[in-house]
Formats: sequence, structure tokens, C-alpha cells
Amino acid sequence: MTKFTEVGLRETILRAVEEGGYEEMTPIQSQAIPTILKGKDLIGVAQTGTGKTAAFSLPIIQMLAKGEGKRLPKTARSLILAPTRELAVQIHDNIKAYCKYLHFRTTLVYGGASQNPQVKSMLSGVEILIATPGRLLDLMQQGHIRLGQVEFLVLDEADRMLDMGFIRDINKIVERLPKQRQTVMFSATMPVSVEKLAHKILTKPARIDVAPAATTAEKVDQHVLMVPKSRKRDLLAHVLKDAAIERVLVFTRTKHGANRVSKYLEQLGITSGAIHGNKSQNARQKALNSFRSGEIRALVATDVAARGIDVDGVTHVINFELPNEPESYVHRIGRTARAGAAGVSLSFCDHEERPYLKDIERIIRQKVPLMEDHPYHFEGMEARVIDPEEDDGLPGPRRRGPRPGAPKRRSNSGKHKPNRRINQPKSHGAKPGGGGQRKGRPAKGRARPAR
Repeated sequence: MTKFTEVGLRETILRAVEEGGYEEMTPIQSQAIPTILKGKDLIGVAQTGTGKTAAFSLPIIQMLAKGEGKRLPKTARSLILAPTRELAVQIHDNIKAYCKYLHFRTTLVYGGASQNPQVKSMLSGVEILIATPGRLLDLMQQGHIRLGQVEFLVLDEADRMLDMGFIRDINKIVERLPKQRQTVMFSATMPVSVEKLAHKILTKPARIDVAPAATTAEKVDQHVLMVPKSRKRDLLAHVLKDAAIERVLVFTRTKHGANRVSKYLEQLGITSGAIHGNKSQNARQKALNSFRSGEIRALVATDVAARGIDVDGVTHVINFELPNEPESYVHRIGRTARAGAAGVSLSFCDHEERPYLKDIERIIRQKVPLMEDHPYHFEGMEARVIDPEEDDGLPGPRRRGPRPGAPKRRSNSGKHKPNRRINQPKSHGAKPGGGGQRKGRPAKGRARPAR
């Protein structure tokens, strides 16, 4: 089966899908949709950008439409958990489009925004609730949401939710769900922690692997550029002179780093925005919308925010800093080459980041090609860069000797070094066995001894 018309979806759903411009199913959709429609629990492993949202939402909408369940106040018939606000919004937008001809109520629950509209939207109950774990648990504890009527549970980007420390929240949420339910879990990678969670909350699940875990999108042209940390901003400015880089995502490891890079690009006259966990939801959504509409050319992001960035036409991904979690590399470069398009990934690697690069190559089971004699080379960028073929894989700089031309340091070896503790004058005024007086300060009420 390759077309949506072949999997038994009702006419109203098919009409909405066709109006969205979709006719052919992706591999994950063609395998997952029939499996979910049979009522089986499912683990789906697929690269980002392969259509996982439709793979789980379309069959759930189909079963909700023909089921006999009813909305009850403060309840949901299906629950979809996502790790970030951006991904939750993206899922909600897609599901609303698929349900446009059905009388379904859907709502969003996430942190970083006022809870009052979210509480109000749950008063009469919903068919589909899309939520981030933290805010959902808050509203459950306040009595605004009850999960006793949930028929379908979906965990999207399960690996990222565990990376972000949501495992305890997820366990608390699952404990409040009915035992009789259908559970679906999707992820781009499948580490051991996700496997353990799957065995805990799924019942005899089918497993679909449309690509080996932690593989990268085929149409992403990957390159690594060796450059000293001190020259990375210069290299970024040089790279962005290339007019072929029309819409670029730049990744940093920290929130402050994202802000600094975005500010630097603005100083260069390159329109940009930053998106990370410290930004309010409105600011994050505004930056994402500006990037999607083409108002800004570059979006600087951290890994936490990366999962919700579903923007067509991203020509390049630049890893300004390599991630310390190799799985994050897969998700980063998966933001380009989406929906069958091609894309380019450029990774800036300082010699101290070589261990990160080795971890990435190990998990994706391939070498990231070193871009030699590349068009982005500029004078000085190769200074103090260790040849990657000579690197020993140890963290940190390997060479600690004096820089060329530096004067020799005089050695103190063989010379007597006075013991400062022994030669320190005794402090006066301290009580025997007490905490002691600070050195050089006389006791209160005592005269300083004559020298």
C-alpha cells in the first residue's frame, strides 16, 4: 500500500489529507497506519521528517470517529505527549487540519504560558489532548484534567522526553491512565532507556523500523570543518556569505551561546532569531514563524528546542558547536532534507570537540567527511587545529608545551621552597583548640604585637 486511499480511512479524513497536498504515504505511514488500525500497541523508529505525526494521528482520528466513546468534563479520549512546546504546537496544527471536517475538540497544554485558557478548554472535555508532561501533571494535580477516559496514548519523540528528564512525570501520568488502552511510541532513536520504558507501558507491541536507529537522512550532504574555537564566529560569517545558504539553522549547546551567536549575526546584517528554553512561548513562536515565512534568514537554536522546528526549505544546518549527546546530531541535521528535499550539514569542530565527533560517527555508523579545500576556507582558520587522523580521542587539548617562539620558563626544581605554613608568624589571641584567628588580624581588644 502506497496511497492513503488504500488504508480504509473515512472520506472526510481523506478529503482533509488531500487538501493538505498529500497523496502518497511515506514508509513509516504505510506500515504504522494499518498496524494501529488493528488495535495493536506499536513502537515506531524512523528518522525525523518522515511523517510520523500523520502515521499516528490519522488512524487514531479514524478510530475515535467510529468509536462509541463520549467526551466527559475535564477528560480526553486520546492523549499525545511531546517533549517541547514547539513540537506540541506542530502536532496540534496538523491534527486540526486532519479533523477539519469532523466535530472534534482538540486542545494544547504546555508550560511557559498562562494555564487559564488551557483549563477553560478542558472544561467540557476533548477528543484529542496534546501536552507536554510537566504542565499536564500540574493541571492533573490541580484537578483540572482527568485521564480516566483515555483510549489512546501516544508518546512522540520518546527518547528526547527521557533526555529532558521527563521519565518521572511520564510514569506518574501513566499510573493515572486506564489499563485498557492502546499505546503508540515513536522516536528517531531507540536507546536502552526508551526500550525499558516501552516494555513497561506497552503490551506486546509491534515494532516498525523504517531506518536503523540513529541513522541520518540520506539526502543530507554532511561535512565537518576543523576550526579553532576562537575562529568559529569568523568562519560562520565567512560561510554565510554564500548566497546558496538561503535558510539556515545554527545549533549551539547552550542558551547563552545561542543568544550570542544571534546577536553577532545581527551585527553582521544577517537577519536572525534565537529559540531556546529561556525564551517565552510567544517569543519562541514569533521567531519560528519569522523563520518559516522567510523574514529572517538564520535561526539559532539549542537541542531542547530543535524537535519542534518543522520548517520546509531549510537548505543548511550548521553545528556551530557539536552536541555532547551524539543522538542530538541526528535530530539536528534532520531539520533539513525534509519531505524528500536535499540539504547540507556543516559541523564546526575544534580539536577539543574531537571526542564528540567520534561519538557521533560511532552512533551513525559512518564517517562524517572532512571538508578539505572547501570553498569556505579562509586564512588563519587552520591555525592550531589538530589533524583529525592523528587525534587520540582524549578529551581536551593534547599538546601542553610552550607555543612556538615563547621564552623558556625557568624551573624551580632543585631549589628550596620555603614552607609558608611553618614560616608564618603565629597568630595572637586565638584560643587553644578553638576555631583559630584569621591570619594577620589581631584578637579583638588586644594590641597588635610589636615587630
